[in-house]
Amino acid sequence: MNTISNDELINKAKSIIKPHEVKHGFVASNCGCSLMTNEGNIYLGVAIDTCSSMGFCAEHGAIAAMITGGEYKIKKIVAVLEDGQILPPCGGCREFIYQIDGDNLETEVIIGENKVVKLREFYSRIHGMKTSDTRKR
Repeated sequence: MNTISNDELINKAKSIIKPHEVKHGFVASNCGCSLMTNEGNIYLGVAIDTCSSMGFCAEHGAIAAMITGGEYKIKKIVAVLEDGQILPPCGGCREFIYQIDGDNLETEVIIGENKVVKLREFYSRIHGMKTSDTRKR
């Protein structure tokens, strides 16, 4: 399996950020996401922010690319804004990652330059799930 460092994954996310503004509050590509699957493949995606609910987070774009590639299990993931700020996945993205494959509770989520937590940790804080709980919904 191929593997890359967290810094390399962060740089890949930064490399695809190319903000583009058009009419009516629409902004494309102001946030980039890169993820590495359990097989070591890298998938990228950008956010599309619209003035309606039709937009989506960068994580959705990267996950869609991953599924197109026939994979479902995420080893690690990161999202980066155009100013370089690393941000954790929103609640919707956390749930989306989990729903794609229950084993994704073990996904390493990069939330800072030197800070990584498992997706499971977000659920333990929100839902009272024990970090050792391996049940699937």
